[in-house]
Amino acid sequence: MSFDTLIDSSSPVRDGESIPLDALREWWEETLGHVHGIEVEQFPRGFSNLTYLVRAGGDEFVLRRPPFGVKPGIAHDVLREGRLLAALRPAYPRVPAVIALCDDVGVIGAPFVVMERVRGLIVRGALPESLSFGAAQLRALSAAALETLAGLHRVNWRVPGLEELGKPEGYVERQVAGWTKRWQAARTGDVPAIERVLAWLASHAPSTGDATLVHNDFKFDNLVLDPADPTRVRAVLDWEMATIGDPRLDLATTLGYWIEPTDPPSLVQLGIGITALPGNWTREQVIAAWEHATGRPAGDPVWLFAFGLFKVAVIAQQIFARYVAGHTKDARFAQLDAAVAALGALASQAIDANRVSHLA
Repeated sequence: MSFDTLIDSSSPVRDGESIPLDALREWWEETLGHVHGIEVEQFPRGFSNLTYLVRAGGDEFVLRRPPFGVKPGIAHDVLREGRLLAALRPAYPRVPAVIALCDDVGVIGAPFVVMERVRGLIVRGALPESLSFGAAQLRALSAAALETLAGLHRVNWRVPGLEELGKPEGYVERQVAGWTKRWQAARTGDVPAIERVLAWLASHAPSTGDATLVHNDFKFDNLVLDPADPTRVRAVLDWEMATIGDPRLDLATTLGYWIEPTDPPSLVQLGIGITALPGNWTREQVIAAWEHATGRPAGDPVWLFAFGLFKVAVIAQQIFARYVAGHTKDARFAQLDAAVAALGALASQAIDANRVSHLA
């Protein structure tokens, strides 16, 4: 089998999300040196910042810019992400190398960062048909993913370029308040389950614990796997929300994306991960593995899971609101309101059952 068929691929740029090639070419020649020809395609599957493949002078690079129609903020601050990656790479080499940053919005209409392309397999809603992957390999991949997350939480963040990322004091309280505010700003209708969950989260929130570097969006489709050995993680992508804070909330985000086969079909079919396939760890096993690898107690697993689901629901709602407002024409976003409702219902179910796994 040719492993090239497993590499995450690009496609033509979506309507309304193009990059002005002449301006990019001029900037490229002034900043990175003259190249013969520049071609741009788009990685089509991301849900947040826009990610493009740039072919320049026979080499391949990745360019990231904020989506169209979003307000400035950490979640779309690609320059912050670029500076973070440059500071993090010496201590945590599973990140792309940063090539250049551009803060001149006059070039392509927004700030952007250029980084190396880490070639590999990115697994999303389903495994490639050409990949023979059984339950044993999925268990190994679950273990590799959690070790990668725990490794991040062991990084010494008290170094220049990282320690300025955030204020760890009161992190849990700010996260609950912040995601509640984002929910209220992005609402397009009533979702009673979400309202119930956010009230419960606020009244049951734990105190902030010891701080580490946190990724804040750690899930399978942000991992680049080695096509020759897909149980090995080559790189972690999408660092725009990384900060310094309580690592239990990083675990919570991962739990929010960690779908089990008995979860509602609308979530299993959403395509946010492969964790519903036989062989993957349960959410209970994920928590136990993280505690073992970090030597930290996770605390109340139900609170973590409910917070993770709420956060994922808010992210989906923000994207749906952009679609409703006409800022994106990506057809994948048209049904995200149903996903938001399903995420809220699952969180409410976990609260009632007082457990995180086997909720059916």
